[in-house]
Amino acid sequence: MANTLIPGYTYGQVPEAPFSMHDFELLKQTVMFSEKDAEYLRKAGEILHDQVNEILDLWYGFVGQHPHLLTYFAKDGKADSSYLQAVRKRFGQWIHDLCEKPFDQDWLNYQYEIGLRHHATKKNLTDHAQAAPLIHYRYMVAFIYPITATIKAFLARKGHPAELVEQMHQAWFKAVVLTVVLWTHPYVRQGEF
Repeated sequence: MANTLIPGYTYGQVPEAPFSMHDFELLKQTVMFSEKDAEYLRKAGEILHDQVNEILDLWYGFVGQHPHLLTYFAKDGKADSSYLQAVRKRFGQWIHDLCEKPFDQDWLNYQYEIGLRHHATKKNLTDHAQAAPLIHYRYMVAFIYPITATIKAFLARKGHPAELVEQMHQAWFKAVVLTVVLWTHPYVRQGEF
C-alpha cells in the first residue's frame, strides 16, 4: 500500500515492470548480491532510519553546488523549490525502501516506475513540474558514486565495528547499482536491456 503522506509515492500501485524476477536474479548474481547482503542492508536501514534527513541534506547540497545537476530541478533557470521538496520526500522513502522492503515483484515494478520518472516518458508529470524533460543517462550512472561514497560515514556514525560498517557499505553499493540498472531501462533500446 502506498504511503499517502508522500504525494506521488505509488509503491504497489504501478504496472508490472518489463523485466522478470528471473532477470533480476541474474542481475543480483552479476553484482554478487547475496542473502548476507540483504541482511546487511536491513541492518543499514536500522542505522540510517533516523539519519535520512541529514543524508538528503548532504545529497541535495551536492546537487545544489553543481548547476549541471540542479538544472534537472529548475524552472526558467532557477531551482524549483516545490519540485525539489516533492522529490526529496520520495528520495527519502527510497532510502527506506532500499534497505527495508523485500526485493520482490512490487519492488521491481517500482524501480521501473522511478526510471520512467527520470526519463522523458514521465519526467515532471508526477509533480506537474516544468523542469528539464529528462535526467540524462550519464548522470544517472555517475550519481552512483556520490550516493555510495557519502553513505559510509552515516553507517559508521553509531559506533558499529569497522568490519560491519564495511559489509553494510558493500551491500548498499550493490543495491544502489541494482536499482540504477533498473532505473535506466527506459534509456536502452528495446531488446538491448
